[in-house]
Amino acid sequence: MAIAKTLINYLDERGIDYELVEHAHTATAAASAHQAHVPVHQVAKAVVLRDADGYVVSVLPANHSLEIQWVNDELGRQLEMAEESEFKKLFSDCEEGAVPAIADAYGIQVIWDDELAYTADIYIEAGDHEHLIWLERRDFRKLMKSLPHTIISKDSEVGCWKY
Repeated sequence: MAIAKTLINYLDERGIDYELVEHAHTATAAASAHQAHVPVHQVAKAVVLRDADGYVVSVLPANHSLEIQWVNDELGRQLEMAEESEFKKLFSDCEEGAVPAIADAYGIQVIWDDELAYTADIYIEAGDHEHLIWLERRDFRKLMKSLPHTIISKDSEVGCWKY
């Protein structure tokens, strides 16, 4: 399938340089990092949440686990995990489960983890299970700067976010 057209248009309209990184078929962002030979903390995974008011995509390093209550506290909502079966209506040009971190391109609210602001380069799902999009940190921050961000995840190895 390759990169989703919605993402191409969104990145091109904003003058963002990116590269496509091909890898073997994977089911998770962490597995994509391993197959693409990139550091797992540099892959920004997207976790789709929902409540009665709609959807929110939480963006965090692939080696972290989301703390939904921290997202709810920050946004003043009662979000819970969305079902993967709901994704097709939200990301119509993506393969099921290959949710891009740049969900703003799809008109979906985003909240992102502050740790991604300090990562040298960022890789995101391209809309399928065989490609990542490489972005320079400054371009990722340019895309995300107006979106809410805070600490929303824990490092799976250490157990908490650290300054």
